[in-house]
Amino acid sequence: MRRNLPTLALLGAAMLLLPGVAVAADRGAGGVTGPAFYVDGTLYRTVGTPTDLSQTGAPAHSFDTIYDFGGLQPNVATAAPGDRGYNGGRWMVHGLVFSDDDAYAAAVTEVDANGSGDIDTEAEVLAALAGSHVSDGGVVRQFVCPVIKVPRGR
Repeated sequence: MRRNLPTLALLGAAMLLLPGVAVAADRGAGGVTGPAFYVDGTLYRTVGTPTDLSQTGAPAHSFDTIYDFGGLQPNVATAAPGDRGYNGGRWMVHGLVFSDDDAYAAAVTEVDANGSGDIDTEAEVLAALAGSHVSDGGVVRQFVCPVIKVPRGR
């Protein structure tokens, strides 16, 4: 019995943690993602977390922006670790609204300054917003998640 005590204690602790893990998974904590968004043309991934900062009253300047393309391409963020003013993974997501079915392709044709085939920088997003094909649908979510650079070749 004495030999099994540490094992039983560890098993008991694990059982206490399991409900918390289940709740986190239910709220969207999903581990490391694949490529999720661009910052200055570089792909980054993230770790899904179950955070919601929308009702905190935090000032807008305490967040960086992610522009959500609704699955048409990876999203575009305005900052990453190491950038001046980076807010540590606090995000305010703005949903982009395209004027019609062909608007995304037209916007890419008009603003893709680096020939990537995507809108992949904040400057390109802002140029698209200044055009006639896309508008900012406003803030759709505020949350915290870490940012991880995607290794080259992936």
